[in-house]
Amino acid sequence: MLLLKVCGMKDNSNIAELIQLQPDFIGFIFHEKSPRNVVDHIEVNFPSNIKKVGVFVNESEEFIHSKIISFKLNSAQLHGNESPEFCQKIKDLGVDIIKAFNIHPEFDFKQLKAYEPYCDYFLFDAFGKKAGGNGIVFNWELLNQYSENIPFLLSGGIDETMVDQIKIFKHSQFVGIDINSKFETANCYKNITNIKLFKDELFS
Repeated sequence: MLLLKVCGMKDNSNIAELIQLQPDFIGFIFHEKSPRNVVDHIEVNFPSNIKKVGVFVNESEEFIHSKIISFKLNSAQLHGNESPEFCQKIKDLGVDIIKAFNIHPEFDFKQLKAYEPYCDYFLFDAFGKKAGGNGIVFNWELLNQYSENIPFLLSGGIDETMVDQIKIFKHSQFVGIDINSKFETANCYKNITNIKLFKDELFS
């Protein structure tokens, strides 16, 4: 069964509703330029089977460490130009590492080899004006060039109409999907009914 990550959460009541659907990961964005930037603490009890992911874009080790502690994060998603060495430093803080890459026709998949020792997952997103949350779908066929051993999540403009596309997509390291803006009724506020329908259909 595929893993499901729901990213860009912020509202406590909305998060509590989402937890009832039991996604595998819930993502919180710590990036000032994002409309989904989390500032206040999340006052919701999380079951141990749902991983809390902090999303960071070219932040300092100290900043990331402070959020890991204060938000009790299980994973750090690094969505900027972080080096393999930086990934190692953050992994040494005791969290899983999800390293995101924006995919485009000229993307050099060979660079991923250096990240392999320090990453638990890769996340392949669309190339756009922002680091993430562009709501754009990239050409998944480009991932035929990916031949490393790290499992990956698909991201970028995924919505409820794409269940069939996801089901027929095949790659030995494809393990999950990341959804965000296409399931929002407003910034950071997810349509829980649509996510449930999507999840039920995808996993049926």
